Amino acid sequence: QVQLVESGGGLVQAGGSLRLSCAASRSAFNPNTMDWHRQVPGKQRELVATCTTDGSTNYADSVKGRFTISRDNAKSTVYLQMNSLKPEDTAVYYCAAVLFGATFWGQGTQVTVSS
Repeated sequence: QVQLVESGGGLVQAGGSLRLSCAASRSAFNPNTMDWHRQVPGKQRELVATCTTDGSTNYADSVKGRFTISRDNAKSTVYLQMNSLKPEDTAVYYCAAVLFGATFWGQGTQVTVSS
């Protein structure tokens, strides 16, 4: 069973930066797509960024130009570099891996941005 564990969340002031990491428990794990999502109370989970095996990336309009997703397949890890953080970025951030139709989810890490 593959487990995904997020880390790097915390409290930061507006304009600051954080880097989130998501590591898979299985070595040489190479999913078709790795994603970052976020969710705030009372709202649906939002797709923030995606990264495919060939390195192609996509971002939600709300984070474009501020966030960068990357992956290290040798370490079975995906990262989310978050710059110029805004209070509206406050949420629980989840990573997800898609492999041959199966989706694996992390348990989430809290990001709080103060004004």
